[in-house]
Amino acid sequence: MEIRNIQNLDVRGKYILLREDFNVQIVDGQITDAFRINASLPTIKYLSQAGAKVVICSHLGRPKGEKNESLSLRIVAEYMNIPFIDDCLNKDFMSFMQDGDIVLLENLRFYPGEEKNDDDFAKKLASGFDIYVNDGFAVSHRTAASVVGVTKYLPSYAGLLLEKEIKNISLFMENPKRPLVAFVGGGKVSTKIGVLKKLVSIADKIVVGGAMGTTFNFALGMPVGNSLYEENMANVALDILNTAKKHNCEVLLPLDKGVGKSFSKDENRINRDCKEIRDDDVIMDDGEKTIERNKQLLKEVKTVFWNGSFGVTEWGEKWGKASYNFAKNLSEFTKSGDIESVVGGGDTVAVLNDCGVFNNITYVSTGGGAFLEFIEGKELPGISVLIK
Repeated sequence: MEIRNIQNLDVRGKYILLREDFNVQIVDGQITDAFRINASLPTIKYLSQAGAKVVICSHLGRPKGEKNESLSLRIVAEYMNIPFIDDCLNKDFMSFMQDGDIVLLENLRFYPGEEKNDDDFAKKLASGFDIYVNDGFAVSHRTAASVVGVTKYLPSYAGLLLEKEIKNISLFMENPKRPLVAFVGGGKVSTKIGVLKKLVSIADKIVVGGAMGTTFNFALGMPVGNSLYEENMANVALDILNTAKKHNCEVLLPLDKGVGKSFSKDENRINRDCKEIRDDDVIMDDGEKTIERNKQLLKEVKTVFWNGSFGVTEWGEKWGKASYNFAKNLSEFTKSGDIESVVGGGDTVAVLNDCGVFNNITYVSTGGGAFLEFIEGKELPGISVLIK
């Protein structure tokens, strides 16, 4: 895939509308995860140092087309120490910008036209600019005005981060070192059907964990207690297992689970083999045998893909034990050079940060839904409009 990029592009003195994804986690008025902001800095610095007048646009949360101060991007501008423009359609400031200046616009989603890809909104957003640059891989699966609509009115290019995402994920998909094992967790099979079907065609093994693993076990007739699973996905799970056989891909499911008697972080953790789950058990994590099996698997592989946690990681290590242990083990094997690792998805990246191993992973994607859809082979609207 060849896309138009900003390499060798003359941007000096040009007004650049730069789409980034600053949809970051904010708790009690503080940015607690700046991964996406930090990942965008190479493109921002490149354009600024090349003499462009850089105007960044982004979104935060789901304000549903209405102004909501709790979802203002002002906090991001303060974090980055750059000027903030409190209306994304305001153009008054542009005449005062000097070459190399950087500013951040207010939340695009304060206007209903953004998510609707309204042509009038896109035209207003694009007016006054010379060039559009999309650097927001994490939002490139959206047909939004700032992702697709503006490309009708401006010469459009990919930023350094977007290029990097495409290159690294494509390499993992097309030419991985083998054996390749994919570890897939999370809550719902229904959101990852396409990804699982794609992965069984390229991976040597797939490990399905978390609540997804519970659904697969249910499909095979195992007890699941009073736990989170998708009963209506049982036939889909069986179909994925059959498809995997056709591709000679082995699918490994949880051997045991960490359970409690209610869905609460204060519950006592009991380890139970999957075949022995009781009716009143609530599954909240993968178990000790599964943790050890996953660690042993890492000794046999060359490439690892990981998306989705294996337990309730937001409650810390007690109910996120399987994910935390796996992150630390994956880090060790990657750091030693034995494994190349690719990780994506907000919950999964959060685990890497919690364990302090983020920098040891070969490649961490900024994308969530975009990451999965790209792997699935879907056309991402924000990328397709940039293809040469």
